[in-house]
Amino acid sequence: MKVLFSLLLLTSFIQAADHAPNIIFILADDLGYTDVACFGSKYYETPNIDRLASQGMKLTRHHHCQNCQPTRAALMTGQYAPRTGVYTVGGIGRFDWKSRPLRPVDNTENLPLEKVTIAQTMKKAGYATGMFGKWHLGQGGAHHPGRRGFDEAIVSMGRHFDFVTKPEVEHPKGQYLADFLTDKAVDFIRRHKDGPFFLYLPHYAVHSPHQAKEDLVAKFKGKATAGGHHDPTYAAMIASVDESVGRVMKELDELKLADNTVLIFSSDNGGVGGYAREGIQGGDITDNAPLRSGKGSLYEGGTRVPFIVRWPGVTKAGAACDVPTIHVDLYPTFAAISKATPPEGQTLDGESLAPLFHDPAASLKREAIYQHFPGYLGAGEGTWRTTPVGLIEAGDWKLMEFFEDGRLELYNLKDDIGERKNLAAENPDKVKELHAKMLAWREGIKAPMPAKNASQTSPEPKKKGKKKKQAVE
Repeated sequence: MKVLFSLLLLTSFIQAADHAPNIIFILADDLGYTDVACFGSKYYETPNIDRLASQGMKLTRHHHCQNCQPTRAALMTGQYAPRTGVYTVGGIGRFDWKSRPLRPVDNTENLPLEKVTIAQTMKKAGYATGMFGKWHLGQGGAHHPGRRGFDEAIVSMGRHFDFVTKPEVEHPKGQYLADFLTDKAVDFIRRHKDGPFFLYLPHYAVHSPHQAKEDLVAKFKGKATAGGHHDPTYAAMIASVDESVGRVMKELDELKLADNTVLIFSSDNGGVGGYAREGIQGGDITDNAPLRSGKGSLYEGGTRVPFIVRWPGVTKAGAACDVPTIHVDLYPTFAAISKATPPEGQTLDGESLAPLFHDPAASLKREAIYQHFPGYLGAGEGTWRTTPVGLIEAGDWKLMEFFEDGRLELYNLKDDIGERKNLAAENPDKVKELHAKMLAWREGIKAPMPAKNASQTSPEPKKKGKKKKQAVE
């Protein structure tokens, strides 16, 4: 009844608005859970993102995938990876899986064209749609976002200075990419102020190469480090993302659009850090503590990300919600907010978060969220950020199944956010319950499993000499 009442209030608010609310989704790249001050950093400075949180709501248990591409596929389709085939970045030959017991499931590198994107759904509902930044789901031809539902789309990734765009767009020499993308986003808002509009602003920052504007780097040099946050260039990159959020907020205020705009900020996966504690040679640039590990891992440090939503009149200022949420929820959420009709014949695996936006104490219909990763992500010196694994997260509990040896790990995230104590042996009934649900979900979604590596029955002995370093993407 409580959820129903919240939905009725939410519906009445939407109907009372002059028109359907605008939606802006700002997505940082590789920004860790504690890489913003309002989520715990004592070194990085994010006054605009913090102000957004003070005016809106934080979702403290929101999850994306372990790296860039599968998150974006899930966001655009509302589907878990087994339905899109997008599990990671690039082909399976990117890392030396032949030294491991399993052969990974082949990865789909371009988002299948038959998938109806959230942009197509929003456009059909009468929204102007714009996307500026990192797409990573197929850069050219029919896969370009300009042909996947976005009225306007400029793609750029790979460089922060001297960047290139698709299509080619002139820009001042020496301009920082985050500033360029924000210029385009602000211009889009101005031209579509009479709305409604859907703006997707996926920054390439704070992804490597770690480059930043000199004046911002200088600001952090000499500042006392804290909690594993220490690098002035990385801090400056975060500051540029924060500047972008501030410019978007300022534009909404000046155009008097803030009250009828849903503004969301998040990141595509965990930060590049926390590896040293795991014995992984990954090159820590930040730290996701108290979460375990980082980007490329399916421990919380790799998948739990900051998430902030501001919806004036709906979200309560300064609120926080600890209900587990995940990437596939964004598609049905945006569809519900815009009153758009979900695509026929395309299963949406998530659930609208609108009830949580209205009441952080509300609950969702589902019992659990899931991840399925049938591959390998390497690091340096023969170490691995993850081997094939699946997981279920239900309430306070998280169960992980590692496919190489069938190992099960059980954590109570309420008591042990750092996933340090495996409780599987102490709680066999809970393991059995969650594992049965995971297996049922896996069967229902037809999730493919990695096959036995026929070329070997056991890992190859380590070879002497210098090892090739596997880069973290």
